[in-house]
Amino acid sequence: MTRELTCIVCPKGCQLKVELEGKKVLSVTGYTCKRGLAYAETECTAPMRTLTTTAPVTGGGVVPVKTDKTVPKELLFKCMEIVNKSYVDPDAKLGDIVVENILNTGANVVTTRNVKI
Repeated sequence: MTRELTCIVCPKGCQLKVELEGKKVLSVTGYTCKRGLAYAETECTAPMRTLTTTAPVTGGGVVPVKTDKTVPKELLFKCMEIVNKSYVDPDAKLGDIVVENILNTGANVVTTRNVKI
């Protein structure tokens, strides 16, 4: 099976072709750097994503949050369930941890701005 991807690691957007046998990568073409090769292999075998969303603030409102590392794509909805139940302190600052080591992935969910502006 052949899978075509656009690399998202840098602005070049290389057009990648990945030859697969099941989940095993046989070959990758079209990349211009090692990061593109790594992206293609990971995307086809164990895709990872940065979760970006909002979390509720105690007392009302929401604040934007994200994971500080990528998490397995298949865990995104489970991560969202946890984030939606986690309330952020109204005095939280940029980079404060909302959920530590979410689902044992090693990633923390952190605020991406101060709650009080």
